[in-house]
Amino acid sequence: ADQAIGDGDHGIGMARGFKAVLLTLDKQTGEQSPGKIFAAVGNAILSNAGGASGAVFGTFFRGVGKALTSELVDLKALAAAFDQGAKAVMARGNAKPGDKTMLDALAPAVDAINHAQTEAPAKAFRIAAAAARTGAEATSIMIAGTGRAKMLGQRSIGFIDPGALTMTLVFEGMASCLNKLGPSEFATPNHDANS
Repeated sequence: ADQAIGDGDHGIGMARGFKAVLLTLDKQTGEQSPGKIFAAVGNAILSNAGGASGAVFGTFFRGVGKALTSELVDLKALAAAFDQGAKAVMARGNAKPGDKTMLDALAPAVDAINHAQTEAPAKAFRIAAAAARTGAEATSIMIAGTGRAKMLGQRSIGFIDPGALTMTLVFEGMASCLNKLGPSEFATPNHDANS
């Protein structure tokens, strides 16, 4: 995706960053709070992915980690934390939804979680992943407002933003994991931990 409107290394950097995430999580011992886990993910990406995308995705996950201060997390807390992660990205990159960035997948996913508070977590994240996918696909009709793709102007139309695509894969991955886990470890207003 990045070869068309970027410098072609987004996927390579993201693969390197998330491989480091897996190694980092494998080395963690004992119980870790959700906030510490997200922060560790962000640090691993920041240290290993490289490039602007590594900085942006690392900032997002660290922002989420900083916002998650409780040991127990529900959908409301996650949505608020993802929103804080998005705000950290906006502050760092001076970008906003509509600029053809990862935010165009992230913002609708967060909005979807906010509107799915009464759903079981696995279903809420499936809804969020679908919203992220729709948001990412919508970037194909946008003109890039930031980053390397901004230099292309009108020529950036017709291509999905690589960061938005990666953000979609993140939400699809979370949805898939929650689906495989079955009973959730956090509760929603109308669903107990066994629903």
